[in-house]
Amino acid sequence: MDSKMTTLDSDALVFFGATGDLAYKQIFPALYAMVRRDGLNIPIIGMARPGWTVEKLTQRARESVEHSVDFEPGCFAKLAALLRYVGGDYTDPATFKELRKVLGSAARPIHYLAIPPSMFGPVVQGLAKSGCAEGARVVVEKPFGRDLPTAQALDRTLHEVFPEQSIFRIDHYLGKEAVQNLLYFRFANSFLEPIWNRQYIRNIQITMAETFGVQGRGAFYEEVGAVRDVVQNHLLQVIALLAMDAPVGHETQAMQAEKLRLFRAMRPVRPDEVVRGQFRGYRSEKGVAPDSRVETFAALRLHIDTWRWADVPFYIRAGKCLPLTTTEVMVNLKAPPLAVFDAAGLTPSNYFRFRLSPEVVISAGALVKHTGEGMHGEPVELTARHHVPGEKSPYERLLGDAIHGDTSLFTQDESVEAAWRVVDPLLKGDLPVTEYEPGTWGPPSSADIMVDGATWHDPQVEASSPC
Repeated sequence: MDSKMTTLDSDALVFFGATGDLAYKQIFPALYAMVRRDGLNIPIIGMARPGWTVEKLTQRARESVEHSVDFEPGCFAKLAALLRYVGGDYTDPATFKELRKVLGSAARPIHYLAIPPSMFGPVVQGLAKSGCAEGARVVVEKPFGRDLPTAQALDRTLHEVFPEQSIFRIDHYLGKEAVQNLLYFRFANSFLEPIWNRQYIRNIQITMAETFGVQGRGAFYEEVGAVRDVVQNHLLQVIALLAMDAPVGHETQAMQAEKLRLFRAMRPVRPDEVVRGQFRGYRSEKGVAPDSRVETFAALRLHIDTWRWADVPFYIRAGKCLPLTTTEVMVNLKAPPLAVFDAAGLTPSNYFRFRLSPEVVISAGALVKHTGEGMHGEPVELTARHHVPGEKSPYERLLGDAIHGDTSLFTQDESVEAAWRVVDPLLKGDLPVTEYEPGTWGPPSSADIMVDGATWHDPQVEASSPC
């Protein structure tokens, strides 16, 4: 990273919550990869509770990365040499005075708040009063609020100290190679743009499925639910990439402007356009209320009021304890205007299929003539698999971008608030929750939100590539 450093880059990284689970699973591996790949060479200051030492933090960092396939003791030694530690109460001014001392001559630090949102206010004020916020940037983890009012309150708290261009709202989903590939595939291939509109597309479906449940985090999930956990952020962001118009120019602001325009065109979801579900056994999880009405499954129909997408339904489905762990986009095209060969409705329509995880797959569904004398068709799928060994993890990419001041893969305040306006109606009132059996695709009633004869596309186990 030394060769890439510029006068706009951050010259120190402070991450609050250094002893937490996120740091262990994501941040330390990302920092190690940045040292190994790019030569990251700025002070890294861990902030957490008293009682820890830099030696203890270094040991935890080593435990986090030493089992990775690319572990090299020499590279870890370089990371260890960058580590510092400041322990203290986030509400105590002395904690931030010590941080300012440890920062030394750093003039452009970046502060990563890997802490509960309830602590954002005290930390941001502590940074401001101690001078640690001067010339600095701040990275905040989702959730960006629990609804529109709390998101607006959170933005006010951040804006009291940091200008919007210095705030990086991190959603690791936007750092995934497969998600970025959606945007690239759309705008780098000329054959797609002429049909990427309401004239040719019948509907677009996104399924985000997990075979597991809440994995012992029942108390956390009781505060979140599927809509807050993945729909309002991850999946609406994916829809934005699928539906936005091409940005005018290469500047980050141009990309953000198009995404914001798209979010503002999303119609708030009505209660009759959503089905909420809860897998059987959820209420027996530790930390879950015996009469819980929190959804572990959500299916909804979304409309985008633009010239390009008017009357095209977008379907989102996300849930736990489903048959497969995967995220897949299905873009269904309309049938030809006349059935020249096969009887109308007897053959499937064309489609594009994007598997975002765990494999990265792009497929196109087409019809070819079935062998024989008659002019009858059969469906085939043209598939491209994309895997680059050693590609950057989402956190490595996003942390590097934040250090460089690149906001293109981060969400801005207006987009966050616009996304909350879309799902806010689902968070109010007392919408019903239907129980479903683990291992199924959720409540059968999720089919009720489909219109014009559409049915859900159920992702399948991806076939292996031929030898």
